[in-house]
Amino acid sequence: MCGQRLKRSVTFWTLVFIRTVTGLAGDGRSVWKKDLSLSPVSGTQMFLYDTFPKEFLWGVGTGAFQVEGSWRKDGKGPSIWDHFIHSEFTDAANTAGSSDSYAFLDKDLSALDFLGVTFYQFSISWPRLFPTGMVATPNEKGLQYYSSLINALVHKNIKPIVTLYHWDLPLTLQEKYGGWKNESLIEIFSDYATFCFQTFGDRVKHWITIHNPYLVAWHGYGTGMHAPGEKGKIAAVYSVGHNLIKAHAKVWHNYNRHFRSYQQGVVSIVLGSHWIEPNRSQDVLDINNCQQSMERVLGWFAKPIHGDGDYPEEMKNKLHSFLPSFTEAEKNYVKGTADFFAFSFGPNNFKPPTTLAKMGQNLSLNLRGVLKWIKLEYTNPRILIAENGWFTDSHVKTEDTTAIYMMKNFINKVLQAIKYDGISVFGYTAWSLLDGFEWQHAYNTRRGLFYVDFDSEQKERIPKSSALYYKQIIQDNGFFLKESPQGLQSQFSCDFSWGITESVLKAELVASSPQFCDPNLYIWNVTGDGLLHQVKGVKLKTRPAQCTDFVSIKKQLDLLEKLKVTHYRFALDWSLILPNGDLSAINRQVLKYYRCVISEVLKLNIKSMVTLYYPTHAYLGLPAPLLQGGGWLNQSTAQAFQDYAALCFQELGDLVKLWITINEPNRLSNIYNRSSNDTYQAAHNLLLAHGMAWQIYDKQYRSIQHGQVSLSLHSDWVEPANPYFDTHLKAAERFLQFEIGWFADPVFKSGDYPAAMREYILSKNKKGLSESFLPYFTNEEKKLLRGSADFYALNHFTTRFVIHELQNGSQYEFDRDVQFLQDITCLSSPSRLAVVPWGIRKVLQWIKKNYGDIDVYITANGIDDQSLDNDELRNYYLRKYTQEVLKAYHIDKVKIRGYYAFKLTEEKLKPRFGFFTSDSKAKPSVQFYNHLISSNGFPAEYSTCDQTNEKTQCTFCLFLSQKKPLIFFGCCLFSTLILLLTITIFHKRKRKKRYRPKKFQYICVPFKKRTQNHI
Repeated sequence: MCGQRLKRSVTFWTLVFIRTVTGLAGDGRSVWKKDLSLSPVSGTQMFLYDTFPKEFLWGVGTGAFQVEGSWRKDGKGPSIWDHFIHSEFTDAANTAGSSDSYAFLDKDLSALDFLGVTFYQFSISWPRLFPTGMVATPNEKGLQYYSSLINALVHKNIKPIVTLYHWDLPLTLQEKYGGWKNESLIEIFSDYATFCFQTFGDRVKHWITIHNPYLVAWHGYGTGMHAPGEKGKIAAVYSVGHNLIKAHAKVWHNYNRHFRSYQQGVVSIVLGSHWIEPNRSQDVLDINNCQQSMERVLGWFAKPIHGDGDYPEEMKNKLHSFLPSFTEAEKNYVKGTADFFAFSFGPNNFKPPTTLAKMGQNLSLNLRGVLKWIKLEYTNPRILIAENGWFTDSHVKTEDTTAIYMMKNFINKVLQAIKYDGISVFGYTAWSLLDGFEWQHAYNTRRGLFYVDFDSEQKERIPKSSALYYKQIIQDNGFFLKESPQGLQSQFSCDFSWGITESVLKAELVASSPQFCDPNLYIWNVTGDGLLHQVKGVKLKTRPAQCTDFVSIKKQLDLLEKLKVTHYRFALDWSLILPNGDLSAINRQVLKYYRCVISEVLKLNIKSMVTLYYPTHAYLGLPAPLLQGGGWLNQSTAQAFQDYAALCFQELGDLVKLWITINEPNRLSNIYNRSSNDTYQAAHNLLLAHGMAWQIYDKQYRSIQHGQVSLSLHSDWVEPANPYFDTHLKAAERFLQFEIGWFADPVFKSGDYPAAMREYILSKNKKGLSESFLPYFTNEEKKLLRGSADFYALNHFTTRFVIHELQNGSQYEFDRDVQFLQDITCLSSPSRLAVVPWGIRKVLQWIKKNYGDIDVYITANGIDDQSLDNDELRNYYLRKYTQEVLKAYHIDKVKIRGYYAFKLTEEKLKPRFGFFTSDSKAKPSVQFYNHLISSNGFPAEYSTCDQTNEKTQCTFCLFLSQKKPLIFFGCCLFSTLILLLTITIFHKRKRKKRYRPKKFQYICVPFKKRTQNHI
């Protein structure tokens, strides 16, 4: 079984490769093969700031039945949709008025002028020209209307792109012939098209025969959702599709033979489709299902017209009993009957999803993906996006914010397709110019760039924010980056702090390595039980306990040494140090552990920034008695915090020069959220707790310890989601006041809450929308708080986009009257944090503007990255965000003193923010951060800080501090060797002295005797 699957897979990818290399048509499957080596931050995958080709066409479209109105006026005949809505839509308003383009042509033309489009795609109402559908004497009023429209467009230098059939079939043809089920309509439609070519072809150079024939056949004759409302007969569906293809082909040939030579126009058919993504990008069956899904919708019409003249093989095989067949002559007749590929990609192609042939795969709005599929499947045709856009609810008037972001995404996907994929897209049609009748949704949704009040008499065209946005894109011919994309080559100050942030350190109560302080001797596994057994009566020599006996400290030191930071920010655990919440029981062992951490990292030349209180959503971090007493709703907790802070200053302050009292107190609203009054009271007491802690440090410890104290605020930036509405601009500023100013104003400014915040809550109270009460500070408390921070500490992770939305209820979130909108064009993390680097610079500018020229520490900044072995997203984030911090430092003159990346290690089952895995494995971002720190920013050719001597000294110091045992052992060994060598030499010399006289006597004495005898 496995072998068969492997063989099938190999065969499939071999075919894909051959087709890709040779450029043959029909290799659309390769679109779904994901390049696993492709970086998540690849420039080809992110939002593209660039311009379209100079000759690119920008347009807007409408459908006659949707916007013309006047369905019984001036001799117009009824269409199948007129009949359908009056018989099926019992509670729907009729289309007699609609946007009434028939009566207000000048207003439509003014709207086109406002946008600055280069073409207008509209349809001719067949029954307005020929009430019965049969070509005879045309309806003069209708003929005059379309002539006037075309003449006005030509005069304004706006190209008319004219659709002959956009679903409003004359009712007579439906009743007499059965509509498109009958082949007779092919000839009748050709006669109607011929008249239009003859009448308007001297001014119209772009023709569309039929708009989205898939929806005509599938919903008109299958689901019954569209006129004529027939349903359930699958054979009729494919018969209608067959006739529509042949009708189009006949019209194209007619134009080609009789009009093209002197009118010099082009003809096509708009084909619409969804897009689909496989559940598993490497699974052959899933990819085959995606291919079949596309062939069942787009390929049904595209393959005969843009391909080989016949239906997709899969359709012929599985639908042979329903699907008509083309003769060889018909295949040749149909094939190639489009001068460009006109493509529709909008909500009608996706709704309702239950009627789509999804084949168990996932619907997607990736316009770039479907354009790539068209390129590969039909040999790179020239493409016109003939319909694109999205919808809003009927109650939305001009503030169609969501539509802006959908448009931004769609148009940028087209730009990427042109620039990166080599796809020949030559024009884009935004849909629709006006609000109008939206088919099966009637007036329950809106798609226009211009708002129309259907109940008004004058039907004024009021530009929505999407119209303003589209106008800007047309003027720019693409997208321009607001912020300068160029990086700044410079460095931070030489004393800049490069840090890493960790959350609460859980203290070890007992050293994990007791082997040096336990006097007992043990034997392991003596009975085969795998345990240690004490040897009785044997005592070993011990030494005093050391900080490095704690395994967790050793691990932290190892990680910090690899990271090469200058500062380490971590938090103490209040509930461990003071389990009773007061000074009646102090856990000295826990304090000893924290002191060990601080002293040991100091030996690595790393200074600590210590956070006293670090609450999270999952762990409030209060001692149990305080929690039971109401927590931060009880003001006595503030006094308990002051006592706790004083203890920490006393025990650790000689080693710590940077303190954070409370981390992100402005996020505790997520915990104290029973009511807004609970939220505000908890915040009130948190502020007082901070102020009291700062004051006690200032009065009792600062002169001795020379440290600094602040609190760290969550300070994400916010942008108005819709820059064209003043309400959104105000909502963004209001959010900053409620989120940041709420805590920053009392500390850095006035000693009281922001006036704007208090006034807004009071105004909601008066309107009966809220019963919130923002507490008041006494004069003494204001004095306590004002100036109670030595620097501004901020945690920043992302930028959010806000809209104004009036809300009713007594909750902190409701009092702000804001909602968040996700910009789908932004690069985002797995936890959906948008990567918006310029946001951190904006918030730094805002802090300086509101709180003056104060020192600033970025105490947490980071992103979650799913990858364990190649965290490119984190590297990209670090590079871009620190670049913006550098700009704020040099260009905006913000006094940034330090940057702390978040965070040291990741936690299991949580978003992966860590530079190290939960088992302490370093990720590639560690190396990048090392380089950033060693460079002190982004230097040019030379460094402004000469750190050579300092680095050498530090390296030597680090070596001495880290290798003390080894150095001691080496010294002992060296001394022993010297001693042994000395003893050896001494003994050798002594032996030589005793040996040499004896030898001399033995040689010389006989010699003397022989000499005497001889004499």
